[in-house]
Amino acid sequence: MTPPDAPHNRWSDLDRPPLNVTALRRGLLRPDALWRGLEVVETTGSTNSDLAERARSGGLAEGTVLVAEEQTAGRGRLERSWTAPPRSGLFFSVYLEPGDVPVERWGWVPLLAGVAASTGLAKSAGVDTALKWPNDLLVTVEGEERKAGGILGEFAGDGIVVGLGINVSLRADELPAPTAGSLALAGAVSTDRETLLRAVLRSLEHWYGEWKAADGDASASGLQAAYTAGCATLDRTVRAELPGGNSLVGQAVAIDGDGRLVLSTEGGLQQPVSAGDIVHLRGAAGGLT
Repeated sequence: MTPPDAPHNRWSDLDRPPLNVTALRRGLLRPDALWRGLEVVETTGSTNSDLAERARSGGLAEGTVLVAEEQTAGRGRLERSWTAPPRSGLFFSVYLEPGDVPVERWGWVPLLAGVAASTGLAKSAGVDTALKWPNDLLVTVEGEERKAGGILGEFAGDGIVVGLGINVSLRADELPAPTAGSLALAGAVSTDRETLLRAVLRSLEHWYGEWKAADGDASASGLQAAYTAGCATLDRTVRAELPGGNSLVGQAVAIDGDGRLVLSTEGGLQQPVSAGDIVHLRGAAGGLT
């Protein structure tokens, strides 16, 4: 057993082997594929920050993937921190250039990444993953919904950087909060990170291709229907904590064509929410969540 004060090295936890970058490149980088370059680093502050800086400097190719075995300053929405033990999850960012897709439709890209992650993890890990609007991945642990992942998109250069953080093998005593979970705790049939990463990236390539082929039309590409089908926020009473300190309570009734969450508020008004932090207050059956 490694003494608690021993220096960390990439083999210090044999249950969490390092990613094999050669095997990942062999499986993902093809002449006709979206993914053009893949790099795995031992540690970094934030893969999103790294790719965004490179995109702003120019010369970053679409389809670049940056993966970190450990993030020391990972960021979620609203500048929340995201940390986890080394090699306990998937921490990666991709750079996409939607090109001719109207920029007002680019807001669908993080939602697209959520659908892709959920689809890929269902196939590779055997875990049902629900989507909490706008960009959380939920799993069920001991009958409770827990957050197992998050997605962050930000404009950079001529495109958008999308980062994903997914808890894979976190144990109960490693969770950062009581509301957190992991694929392992949700009963995943596989926690092999290479298998999971390949599945998520291939799913992302598929959905991105469908969306671009439809000129970013979420309805025509099937993306809006797929997100709606997997969204755990719908049919619930929620509180939307809006920018500026205001809040709005209502029943989540739809995801509209712009990717906004539509709330039915008191008086029957339907209010679209384009940005905000969503708190699930009551489930469809009336239970607190």
